[in-house]
Amino acid sequence: MKIDIDEVRTFIFEQSAETKIYIGADSERVKAHGKWMIDYMLVVVVHINGKNGCRVFGEVQREGDIAWDQKGRPRMRLMNEVYKVSELYLRLADVLEDRNVEIHLDINRNDMYGSSCVVQEAIGYVKATCNLTPMVKPMAFASSYAADRLKEIT
Repeated sequence: MKIDIDEVRTFIFEQSAETKIYIGADSERVKAHGKWMIDYMLVVVVHINGKNGCRVFGEVQREGDIAWDQKGRPRMRLMNEVYKVSELYLRLADVLEDRNVEIHLDINRNDMYGSSCVVQEAIGYVKATCNLTPMVKPMAFASSYAADRLKEIT
């Protein structure tokens, strides 16, 4: 399944100015055909009028596994999530102007979680490339829930 950017653009363009857009990503390591792979789940959640339900656009990208950094912290995998969600935002940027848009990262500030190893780097990257301050856990529902569940329904 792949996101049809033109379909997303058209759908967003047809919505009112009150519509909110949330862009998120998640990833997980999976073993397929005896090899470790990474599945990246990307979503665009369009919350119609900010109160009338939503439409979710999503895709799963499978790539070869990349090395985990020291102490099992998945720095490279998590930063790839950040790069992919930022790229998705930039592909939609022309229809996102003057709209309420949030980027959600499946990263936790708490040091007891492995994702905390990239929190500052990830936030800085999104600010620099998208000119937005991203939401992280626990406020990042588009990544923690929508992207996380996407793979289960595809």
